[in-house]
Amino acid sequence: MAKTIAPVAVTLVESKSSLKSANVQVNDVPTSFRLLQQKPTVSVVPPPTDGVRIVTAAEYKEAAACLAEAFAEDDVARYFIDVPDRAHWTEEEKWDLHVEILEYVTYAHILKGLVTTIGDFDAVALWMPPGKNMDDFLTILRSGMWRLNYRLSAEGKRRFFNEFLPLLHDTKHATLGDRDDDSWYLVYIGTKPSGRGKGYARKLIEHVTKQADREGRAVYLESSNEKNPPIYRRFGFEDRRTIHLQRAEKNVQLDIMVREPAAQEKKLGRKP
Repeated sequence: MAKTIAPVAVTLVESKSSLKSANVQVNDVPTSFRLLQQKPTVSVVPPPTDGVRIVTAAEYKEAAACLAEAFAEDDVARYFIDVPDRAHWTEEEKWDLHVEILEYVTYAHILKGLVTTIGDFDAVALWMPPGKNMDDFLTILRSGMWRLNYRLSAEGKRRFFNEFLPLLHDTKHATLGDRDDDSWYLVYIGTKPSGRGKGYARKLIEHVTKQADREGRAVYLESSNEKNPPIYRRFGFEDRRTIHLQRAEKNVQLDIMVREPAAQEKKLGRKP
């Protein structure tokens, strides 16, 4: 399967007491993280099956390395790195930052979401279950996400904090409405080039969509690869809207897709 991406939307609700106890200044956390906290919703994490297993905290680097390879040339993954004020950086420096970002994102999902893999880290998926998010200070601190306020360039920060995160947050809410807190969110799914064509991505997706069907919940994703929507449609996803990141010379397109639970699809007379 071609590499796919549904970029992460990280949020933070600031707690001054927790900041003081961690000996970190309030100004060390970018204000762009301070979005509304979601209402918690109970959901069951599906157990490992069909070769799919849950990634542990000790394995976050291996999982991130898989995603880094899968998204090596992805327009969204590179959107914060290939910026005018980092034109002097070498490709090695840019690659190191690319890997670093995915390590932060992967670890945050291990802490608060669900990270699954198959094979020898041949494919990896990052999920955010219903009612879960990464907007608490401790998760941002432990995952290293806060370092992006210093590791990204001035333009990279504008793209990430001022454009990317608010756009994804607002689009997901506008698309799902009252179900925003009650849906599964496929944040990233990627397969190494050496692992493609073996059905790994299908197993990673179905591992959670079957659970979503049992719970009667929708599944949401964003895709930045124009080749992927037809593939997602095979799993029951439908196109809902298209959005664009606009600070680069060429607009970067993201396709928004939602999969309704199979029981609801049958009730509506559509194939799941």
